Amino acid sequence: MPWPSVGACLLLAALTWLVFGQTLSHDFVNYDDRVYVVLNQQIHGGLTFSGIAWAFSHQHAGNWHPLTTLSHMLDYRVFELRAGGHHFTNVILHTAAVLLLFFALRRLTACPSRTADIWRSAFVAAVFAIHPLRVESVAWVAERKDVLSALFFMLTLWAYAGYARKRSAGRYLLTALFLIAGLLSKPMLVTAPFVLLLLDYWPLGRSRGTAVKGQRREVRDRNEQKQSWSRLIVEKVPFLILCLPTMLATFVIQERSAGAVAQLPIPWRWQNAIVTYVIYLWQMIWPVNLTVFYPHPENQLAIWQVAGAALLLLAITVLVFVWRKTRPFLLVGLLWYLVMLIPVIGLVQVGLQGHADRYTYLPHIGLSVAVTWWAVDLFEKWPARRPILGVVAVIIVIGLSACTWQQVSY
Repeated sequence: MPWPSVGACLLLAALTWLVFGQTLSHDFVNYDDRVYVVLNQQIHGGLTFSGIAWAFSHQHAGNWHPLTTLSHMLDYRVFELRAGGHHFTNVILHTAAVLLLFFALRRLTACPSRTADIWRSAFVAAVFAIHPLRVESVAWVAERKDVLSALFFMLTLWAYAGYARKRSAGRYLLTALFLIAGLLSKPMLVTAPFVLLLLDYWPLGRSRGTAVKGQRREVRDRNEQKQSWSRLIVEKVPFLILCLPTMLATFVIQERSAGAVAQLPIPWRWQNAIVTYVIYLWQMIWPVNLTVFYPHPENQLAIWQVAGAALLLLAITVLVFVWRKTRPFLLVGLLWYLVMLIPVIGLVQVGLQGHADRYTYLPHIGLSVAVTWWAVDLFEKWPARRPILGVVAVIIVIGLSACTWQQVSY
């Protein structure tokens, strides 16, 4: 491993623990932690054969995520009800996801020896690590499903990058196994096959006739390995089939759970979904006034809010589509964001929240990639681009770290 990559990993790990290490002295919170761990007798039973069978055959706090349930059982066996131990596991998993995101981006986007590309991937991983919107996922024991599924999602990306480089049944199976583990940790990963298809466009450039700026050089030089879009889509069908049982189980369990599914009129859901997409965009740029619960607006949204949000999303989408040849990362990053939010955007309403910080955990990665690669592209011809971008990146990371430290303390 090149020394710059080693240094980036050490900085990412240190930054994550600097911000989230304080949670080891925190207690459980009385919002879902009791249902998930503190008062859950099945979790207190620990990792036994009957406990494992229960995890795969029963819902856990209105969700079906057996691997997440098993992780809580293991934590209780080791730490019992010492909350710091459970928080420790969350931070460990988040740190591992941060590092794996860095390695996945390196494998997907560039030659490992290029230092400039290393720091570009490191910056995306850093923003993922310490953005204030990550607090809910990491500092809340009940959100173990977020950090555990993220771990397997990053491994899925990493394995798929290896498969795209040199296709084989073993590499394809490894990608599928990581995806299955992610689905068993949190059903939100049902959108992962679509993300893999986006990566085929950029940066992997696996389709015939797709010539866009910023593709890996080794991919551009191997035109004989490119495939038609129809074959690439068929290649993802087994991944989609793997998602179906998780989708069905989640829908059935949440519908049967008393009060789990809010029967809100469909127009209200669509209006809130459109506005929420823009809210998450703004929160990524200006993450203030965050809270654990944002009440659903129901029918209180003004028509100008919904129309304005829809027009903004349409304008951004049209613009990045026009730029798809010269700035493909913008289209991929935006679609990553839009698609990954679909399961939690409120079209199928679960609970009474309008939106939630934790739902941005994985979708915002696409936006971070888009903005980071765009910034480098904009300053490409500036003689002093590296020190300028370096200083801006440091300022952003320090500012986000300070905000996140404060948010974690709540």
